[in-house]
Amino acid sequence: MNEEKEINENSKNEQLELFRSEDNQGKVMTTDHGLKLSEDELSLTAGERGPTLMEDFHFREKMTHFDHERIPERVVHARGFAAHGEFEVYESLKPYTMAKFLQEPKKKTPVFVRFSTVVGSRGSLDTPRDARGFATKFYTEEGNYDLVANNIPVFFIQDGIKFPDVVHAIKPEPHNEMPQASAAHDTFWDWVSQNQESANMIMWLMSDRAIPRSFRMMEGFGVHTFRLINEKGKAHFVKFHWKPVLGTHSIVWDEAQKLGGKDPDYMRRDLWDAINMGNYPEYELGLQIIEEKDEFAFDFDILDPTKIWPEEDVPVKLVGKMTLNRNVDNVFAETEQVAFHPGNVVPGIDFTNDPLLQARLFSYTDTQLLRLGGPNFHEIPINRPVCPFFNNQRDGFGRQTINKGQVTYHNNALANNSPKTVGEAEGGYVHYQEKVEGRKIRARAQSFKDHFSQATLFWNSMSASEKKHIIDAFRFELSKVKSKAIRQSVVDMFANVSVEMTTAFAETIDTIPPQSGGTNITKSSPALSQELTPKTPLTRKVAVVIAEGYDGAVVNEILKTLQTSGVQTAILSDKLGIIKGSDNSKLEAKHTFLTDGSVAFDAIYVNGGKKADTSFEMEAKMFLKEAFTHYKPLALSNEGKQWFEAQNLAKEPGVLLFTNQESKVFAADFVEAITAHRFWERKVN
Repeated sequence: MNEEKEINENSKNEQLELFRSEDNQGKVMTTDHGLKLSEDELSLTAGERGPTLMEDFHFREKMTHFDHERIPERVVHARGFAAHGEFEVYESLKPYTMAKFLQEPKKKTPVFVRFSTVVGSRGSLDTPRDARGFATKFYTEEGNYDLVANNIPVFFIQDGIKFPDVVHAIKPEPHNEMPQASAAHDTFWDWVSQNQESANMIMWLMSDRAIPRSFRMMEGFGVHTFRLINEKGKAHFVKFHWKPVLGTHSIVWDEAQKLGGKDPDYMRRDLWDAINMGNYPEYELGLQIIEEKDEFAFDFDILDPTKIWPEEDVPVKLVGKMTLNRNVDNVFAETEQVAFHPGNVVPGIDFTNDPLLQARLFSYTDTQLLRLGGPNFHEIPINRPVCPFFNNQRDGFGRQTINKGQVTYHNNALANNSPKTVGEAEGGYVHYQEKVEGRKIRARAQSFKDHFSQATLFWNSMSASEKKHIIDAFRFELSKVKSKAIRQSVVDMFANVSVEMTTAFAETIDTIPPQSGGTNITKSSPALSQELTPKTPLTRKVAVVIAEGYDGAVVNEILKTLQTSGVQTAILSDKLGIIKGSDNSKLEAKHTFLTDGSVAFDAIYVNGGKKADTSFEMEAKMFLKEAFTHYKPLALSNEGKQWFEAQNLAKEPGVLLFTNQESKVFAADFVEAITAHRFWERKVN
């Protein structure tokens, strides 16, 4: 490689370009070493029917590379998808931190974000009930900063030494390697019932948060308590949040299961398509900040990773926006080889004594050493910082830098003691000088031992529909548990959270409902409910169902209004191709009942068509009834209205029937319904 050169913090794209190969179009095939090839389909053999010869260097190179194309997948977060973007801070955060990328408003820092599920293998589906990873790499002028977040703000455990246990418990059971990407089995719920610190996380996992509508509509949380340190050495405790501009939305469990069959790539496809269409996902960075003097001012330990800081007690300050504006060029080279680490920090950001965070500071590097083949994973293009890096580390698997010079050790005279260290004033990283003392023990503070108060707080904060979804999730998960004793242990445990909730699911899983329990917690945190999330029609996906002879005037007016409102429309019929309206208008159907269920859309408009046959009518009825039972907005006119009424479905909230109003008014009402997302008050049984 050429000599290291300084690269501006905003030039990550240019840096990646150095490693990007040319397109193969019009090129002559060569070996990896540049030798032009005359044949690529026949091995070198001794005669037409003879054995393959060992001297066939091209066969050996091609096959050897193929044999080694796979690397170990991540133990957790194996199934991921990623995108490039940029972050821009709103105002200088100099009072809180010396981190340079947070100092100058309008300054853009390149980022790379990887979203993921936690439990499933790389080949699993996108929509299981699971926590989601939300890891962001900031390529700053001071080095890479990694904010390794989840879409749930708490975690199962308080101490990292238990991490292998919870992962072993939730992964497929070792004797039969089942089930894939699911917590609904004996070993996981056995572990939960024996580790009650998990109660708060389980409440989140059973909630709608565990089945997000898309990566674009999903919050991110740094989980741990970190420190911000300013130039004067003053520190503040901080928690990091990502708030999606489109709001935080979810699907329903029946949808999640069906989507897994219809389109196991549903969420990655959604992100890929949105960026390609220019509907760039946006997230605002929020900070919760606590002064050091208030460390013990709350009814929870701020270092406990199983606890949130309620937003009503510690407001979230929105400080910047991240925009994802470019898809990856190669999933393996970028998404699979990217290496995140919560220990990748810059001056002005430091750690706390959160015991789970302390464990992660060791575990991530240790993991990458095996997964990426040695100590030089930082030289893989997607991981390289945009600033130059110099040290005395050498050699090892995958080394790309060709280091010049004689000296490879610190404290030297031959190279004038280069590379040299620098002080804090020159940008050198200095750890916060926290006073630490104590005996060597294996114990946890008493302030970490309240496992149920915040789980109850979460329950109290849910709307009626969200509570029903949580109860249904417990019913589903525990109905899959074969051991009655484990089911009973879970019931007994969650009686400490809410007797009302636990009784509701205990009665359906053949267990004894709790006779007592609960907490005296009446506090709630409205910010925890998705009912109050921002709502917008932007980028919502609507299926427009038409057959031959559709009402062109009404359909085209609705299409025009939807598209003007930022809604994405998809023409769906019983076949692909041109569909003709009664007024000789034409629309191209790119979706069919066979390829796309109602679960793939946020709302449905069924117009029908005068020439629709019996088969089309049957498919359309199933399509709209399914959307009805998933609480989605429905707009119905012409034959679509007749098919709806023929099923004796009631005109429940969110169902719009076209009568004699103007098409524009009908379309505007539909946009308003789409904005509402779901109509949970609808009676679907």
